[in-house]
This record gives sequence, C-alpha cells and structure tokens, in this order.
Amino acid sequence: MSGGRIIRTMRIDVFTIFPRLITGFAAESLLGRAQRNELLALNAHDLRDGAQDRHRTVDDSPFGGGPGMVLAPEPVFNAVERVQPRRPLLLLSPGGRRFDQRMAEGLAVTSGFSLLCGRYEGVDQRVIDELCDGEVSIGDFVVAGGEVAALVIVEAVTRLIPGVMGNDQSAGSESFAADGLLEYPQYTRPAEFQGGNVPEILLGGDHAQIAAWRHARALARTLKHRPDLIEARGGLTSDEQKLLERFG
Repeated sequence: MSGGRIIRTMRIDVFTIFPRLITGFAAESLLGRAQRNELLALNAHDLRDGAQDRHRTVDDSPFGGGPGMVLAPEPVFNAVERVQPRRPLLLLSPGGRRFDQRMAEGLAVTSGFSLLCGRYEGVDQRVIDELCDGEVSIGDFVVAGGEVAALVIVEAVTRLIPGVMGNDQSAGSESFAADGLLEYPQYTRPAEFQGGNVPEILLGGDHAQIAAWRHARALARTLKHRPDLIEARGGLTSDEQKLLERFG
C-alpha cells in the first residue's frame, strides 16, 4: 500500500535461454518504471538451469531426422517445476493464437501469467501437450526465438495495468481500444510547421467539438487503413456516417 492506495503487482515469468534479452529491455522506459513502482514483477528464468549435464544442454536432434535442433523436454520441465510460475504458461509459437489487444486486456486483469520462449526448430511436443496451457503468436512470420515476441506481449499487457501509464485515460484512446478503431491524428506545438497547420478545431477549446472531430478522424483513418476493423464492428452506425459527412 502506498499513500493509502492498494498496489496490485502483476507477476510475469519468462522462460528463455537468453534471460538478459528480457531483463535488459525490461529495465528501461515503461517496464522499468512499472517494476520500480512495484506494479510489475518480471522474472526471466534461464532454461539452462534445468539442464542436467555440465554443458547445460537444452536441445537435441529430432527423432526421424530433419534439419536443426529441438528444445528438449527435460530442461524445460525442470526449469518450470523449480519455479512454479504464475499460470497460464503460454508458449510463443507461430502456430499459436494470434495475440491482439483483446487478449492483452484479458491478461491485464489477471494476477499474472508466464511465457515460454521457443528456439531452434521447435519445442518437443510433450512440452506443449503436458506443460503449457496454450500457444500464442504475434504474427504470421518466423523469427529466431520467442524473446522479442515475449517482450511485445509483456509491454502490451503491462501498459494496461492501472497506474502504469500515469494517465490511465491514455490506453483507452489508443488504437484497438474499446471502440475498435485506430487512433485519431495527434498534434503538438508549434501550430504551424513547414507549411503544415494544426486543424483549427483543436485550437478552439470546445471539447465537445474536439471529441467529435477526433472520433470522425479515427473512423476515417480506420476506413482507409484497416477497413476490416470496421467490418468486425458490424459496419458504421448512422451516427458515425453523419459524423464523417459533417467533418468531411
């Protein structure tokens, strides 16, 4: 408790063979501040600590042949069982559920979760079947390991924890927030720069007009760049159509 305010600390455990990739990034900016303010407890665990040989081996060649190496089950099981991490434990995998803002919001209201970073050609299927609670992907592409993807998820979730952003209204007005739209255009000083002027309506101080203009611009931007998001909402309402007509 700080100043009479109850602090909710989210715990996130990340299992990886490169823990310093996680801790180094997470020590800076938003994640670093969240940890210093005790809003986030982020723990990076080295999978090699679960290895049984002196070389701390975590991979082996695949049964049946094929290129590359596979992350072996024993060190992963050992590392996870030693830590007893917060559940769910999610494997970062190209075949997992697509991570999006809705999933981030769902994780943000929990007490925590854990991530397993894949490496090499893949992870022994027994890890997926018997140890993990699910798989998650940040997109239809392949990278060398799950660390970058894990950091994307950690930051997307952490910024939704009350108190992390400083201004808790910020997250609600950003892209993919509750209204499912891209964010409206933003401007700051100077009002004129290299021939480009800030829209006059933003300088007038009429907050109702500004809110209407911002919603119209968010609609227009989404229609132009991500019409699929409009379709997912069931199309434009009659009020939104009028708003677009009003503000061009």
